[in-house]
Amino acid sequence: MAMSTHQTPSFRISLGPLLYYWPRATVMQFYATVADSAVDRVYLGEAVCTRRHEMRHADWLDIAQMLREAGKQVVLSTPVLVESDSDIAVMRRVCTQEDYLVEANDLGAVRCMTRRPFVAGPHLNVYQADTLAWLASLGATGCTVPIEMDGQTMASLSMARPAGLELEAMVWGRMPLAFSARCFTARHHRLRKDACEFRCLDYPDGLVAATGEGQAFFTLNGIQTQSATCLDLCAEVPQMAAAGIDLMRISPHASGTFEAVAHLDAIRNGLRAAAPSPVMPADATPSNGYWSGKPGIQWMNQEEAGA
Repeated sequence: MAMSTHQTPSFRISLGPLLYYWPRATVMQFYATVADSAVDRVYLGEAVCTRRHEMRHADWLDIAQMLREAGKQVVLSTPVLVESDSDIAVMRRVCTQEDYLVEANDLGAVRCMTRRPFVAGPHLNVYQADTLAWLASLGATGCTVPIEMDGQTMASLSMARPAGLELEAMVWGRMPLAFSARCFTARHHRLRKDACEFRCLDYPDGLVAATGEGQAFFTLNGIQTQSATCLDLCAEVPQMAAAGIDLMRISPHASGTFEAVAHLDAIRNGLRAAAPSPVMPADATPSNGYWSGKPGIQWMNQEEAGA
């Protein structure tokens, strides 16, 4: 393949935490493939629903050790919605281990870190430089910006961040939009949350919900609501890197994940011009509206996005 004449500023590729509920054997095989991929940083752990039991904490630590030996930087993620004593116990178990960096996904986890280094997760909703500075004073060494942040705001935040703090942005995958005390997957099957029969196992990329007109609108993933579309900012990666975004995050899916990783890797190595991802997960359509300050569900071509 011919080398591109355009030099993309350097960046690293990260793989966010697995948001779906997969069988243990599937998870283990997935991360064995991650070990041989171009991913630089890997987030591990159950961030969505602590009732999911296929993977235990010890299993995540085994995967972490395997990935570390493969040369990957490993970060352990805390749950986003912490409601019960059992949720708090899961959060504390992650935060009190000292072998790996932690992604704190709620302020309880930030407090639990007791000023030890951590990554501020995207669900902390950091929009202002003052918030970044406050989190840095508590130990944050990095922060993932919210998915709905537009490119101009992202660049401004990058310029105003504390020295030494890394910024990360999600560039591919279904967008996490909200969390609820209710389990929507269980409700879809007329089941109670505490007797859900673990129906999330039936939907390795979530359950797409449509409007009355038949338009795919949301994806149900247990207590999490995601976009039906797939965020695709691969074409904008050079601009993001030039603005100082250090890591480009891909969210794991049952299909398309490793093709998206290879696409980003080719862009950063100058083997391919920056362009939208050639693959989408589970037949999803692409979207990038937030980047231009538009509704997130919209797709803007490169000329429109640039304008």
